[in-house]
Amino acid sequence: MSTSSLEFDQWLQLRITETESVLNTVLPLAEQAPQRLHEAMRYAVLGGGKRVRASLVYAAGEAALQGKPMAAAQEKALGLAAAAVELIHAYSLVHDDLPCMDDDQLRRGMPTVHVQYGEACAMLTGDALQPLAFSALAQMPVAPALVVQAMGLLARAAGSLGMAGGQAIDCDSVGKSLSQTELQTMHSLKTGAMLEASILIGGIVAGASSSVRQGLQHYADAVGLAFQVADDILDVTADTKTLGKTAGKDAADNKPTYVSIMGLEGSRNLLQELAQNAALAIRPIGASGLRLKQLAEYIVDRDR
Repeated sequence: MSTSSLEFDQWLQLRITETESVLNTVLPLAEQAPQRLHEAMRYAVLGGGKRVRASLVYAAGEAALQGKPMAAAQEKALGLAAAAVELIHAYSLVHDDLPCMDDDQLRRGMPTVHVQYGEACAMLTGDALQPLAFSALAQMPVAPALVVQAMGLLARAAGSLGMAGGQAIDCDSVGKSLSQTELQTMHSLKTGAMLEASILIGGIVAGASSSVRQGLQHYADAVGLAFQVADDILDVTADTKTLGKTAGKDAADNKPTYVSIMGLEGSRNLLQELAQNAALAIRPIGASGLRLKQLAEYIVDRDR
């Protein structure tokens, strides 16, 4: 399907709608036993979120094609990959909100899963969403070698060398002072790893050349960090209604952030620098990298 003529807002909404549709298909029906668990899984995943990671999958896929039309099989594969990264992201949020972690009451403007369904069900919801992501990747109609590559990337990004490892460092850092380098290391794992995986998986599924993959890697490095810097800024500048989660939670929990280390102005300067780095990284990709450029601007503009 050609989407090159769409305005960015239209393109983004299309990708959100497509991702929601695939997720609705991949998730078990709420009526299927065990009903309460399946209802909680759907509650955690559907009908909310900006689907940034999913959109990055699609944008990287379009960049990899270098202007060539997208085949139906590639479109389906990208949809399943987009759903997979969103399932991992949703599982991480469910567990992150638990009383033993951040103990948050709101997510996407609604009660968190443990508030709505209880702690045990919330834990099992996250446990069930994680393998479902790999089941989605296994269904991609592309070469088996590409499926294996995508699975390996997602597994590393979600595990102790990625997101889970970053969350462990985050838990251990409460009330401590971190250097900017230490903070960047934590966030490159906690947030950056899954954003990077989303971008690289999109490129892999669409058959990106080695030169395009290199550009995607540099872009991912910049965007992964930019996303967290923008998040830290929003935590102190936006209200709870805008965020859809409790505003000021990081400061209240005495967590190190870019704002606490660099100040608000320093953090915003870093954010602009990262946006420039992202744009430079995909310049060699040419016009097919347009959606990646727009998504980087979208991520940075969350600060405003």
